[in-house]
Amino acid sequence: MGITARGIGLLVAAVLLLGAGFRFAYPELTLLGAAGGAAVGYAALVAAWRPRLTVTRRADPDRVARGEPASMTLTVRNTGRLRSANLLAEDRCGERTVPVPVLRLRPGRDTEVRYDVPTHRRGVVPVGPLRVTRRDPLGLVALARPYGAAVPVWVHPRIHPLTAVPRGAGRSLDGRVDGVPHGSITFDSLREYVVGDELRRVHWRTSARVGELMVRENVDTSLPRLVVLLDNRAAAHPQRVGGVAESFESACEAAASIVTAAHRADLPVLLLVAAAEPTEVTTPDGGADGALGPLDRLAAADLSADGGAVRAATTRLRQDRLGDTLIFLTGPGGRDELGHVGALRGAYPSVVVGVFGAAEPTPPGTAGLVVVDAADGAQFAAEWDGVRRW
Repeated sequence: MGITARGIGLLVAAVLLLGAGFRFAYPELTLLGAAGGAAVGYAALVAAWRPRLTVTRRADPDRVARGEPASMTLTVRNTGRLRSANLLAEDRCGERTVPVPVLRLRPGRDTEVRYDVPTHRRGVVPVGPLRVTRRDPLGLVALARPYGAAVPVWVHPRIHPLTAVPRGAGRSLDGRVDGVPHGSITFDSLREYVVGDELRRVHWRTSARVGELMVRENVDTSLPRLVVLLDNRAAAHPQRVGGVAESFESACEAAASIVTAAHRADLPVLLLVAAAEPTEVTTPDGGADGALGPLDRLAAADLSADGGAVRAATTRLRQDRLGDTLIFLTGPGGRDELGHVGALRGAYPSVVVGVFGAAEPTPPGTAGLVVVDAADGAQFAAEWDGVRRW
């Protein structure tokens, strides 16, 4: 609860009048001071009354690529029995506020506001909560309360079409392959039979032991696996334009393009952010959802001051061997770490580096790596065919 400037003035005047009235025995001054204090107290009671409002939101859509249109529809319904007089409301959308007309909203009625969500920058745009301010008729006291939960709108990086996805060298003893149908001869596990499974895959010995049909689940060990490592260290992207590191935005676009192309080609792909930070997603019902897809993670990715993040990530990659093809995306300040990335060539048959926003091209043969110098994500996609040394 906040007392307005008018309320503070009236309260100070009431105290002075009461003091002067009692001090000099002027009942008129005492009466005026008491009236002023009573007015402030009445205003506090009026402002403290909480209107019964129901807020619903609908994002259309809630996930868009950078630059694509997105809108938010906000509906406010008066579920109380009284008219919502003396109410002012505004909704928060990113860094700006949107006025919402709720003044004198009748019981059982609702009001709807539709506005555009800014998508000119990659990121997670928080929308809400609705902020409702109630004032007394004299404007002495104002009380603001939040209504409804904040809803995120995910602005993904732009996705540029790639004509091919690096397939690397598979781990199969049969040698290098471009694509193998699902279900090779490599056994992985047993699972329960479901309608549609081929009877030749039934493991009869186990089925007889457990009393129900069990089938063999095979995996394709020769199918190449991609690992995309995004360098989000602030030191790797030193150049800023309007507070935004364009080289990092380009690296995010390249990562999104590779991940999307790999999914379309049915290739397993793993996205790693060098200095990853836990991100909590707030759902419209107020709960938390920690399951983030790769594009959502790229939308939420931000620069970090952790200078040793790439070295820690390469150590993990060397120990776990998470894939066959490694793609490292960094900025002009990340060239100092190419030696650590080049040391992974023994664990990963194919290692490719994308450097964005560098004034000078990377010297050829740096750490024995294939390096793609690009100004932005579009140029990276255009030069992708020229680096098909898989």
